[in-house]
Amino acid sequence: MDAVILEEKPEAGVTLVNGREYMHDAKGNLVPVANIKAADKLEDEMVRKVIAYAVDLSAQITRFRDHTMGDISSFDALLAQEYGASIGGKKGNKTYQSFDGLMRVQVQVADQIDFGPQLQIAKTLIDECLNEWSADSRPEIQSIVTRAFNTDKEGQINKAELFMLLRLEIEDARWNRAMEAIRASIRVTGSKEYVRFYTRSSLEEPWQAVTIDLAKA
Repeated sequence: MDAVILEEKPEAGVTLVNGREYMHDAKGNLVPVANIKAADKLEDEMVRKVIAYAVDLSAQITRFRDHTMGDISSFDALLAQEYGASIGGKKGNKTYQSFDGLMRVQVQVADQIDFGPQLQIAKTLIDECLNEWSADSRPEIQSIVTRAFNTDKEGQINKAELFMLLRLEIEDARWNRAMEAIRASIRVTGSKEYVRFYTRSSLEEPWQAVTIDLAKA
């Protein structure tokens, strides 16, 4: 019995079996290339080409961010060594600017937060308030509450809407206890640094963000 000789061409998605070309379908089956529709082969080629560029670009962005943070850290260390001080504002936010005032790099530190069990107590108190208030009163509050406690696609509480509840001024003892429970539930689990870049053509012009996010390009 003759041995089966396999040779992979991952860049083309083609597997050679005894010299014949096959491609794996979505079920893992080997399908002779000759039996695959031209449109399907063309689509496969296009997707592989785009993904190859995307993977390479992702790696470039990762290297760019690492180099950027390294440059910033080196500058901070030099500044601290020379002047005994460092650039930094609230929560470690930093802004660096070119001498001509036309380029700016901002490092922003954002807290990552989660919520403890007190949040469920707050929800119970809020529901009691809404049930006692007439159905026609304060519909905007009902809307905010609904949005706040509806989970998003990642299964997370809508933080923006939840914080909106904390800004409402309502003279109700039970409501205020609910707000205290929300505040008590907030837990800072870490922080994340974001680097943003801005340029402008003259000092009179507004800052324009240098877009790296593909969705906003």
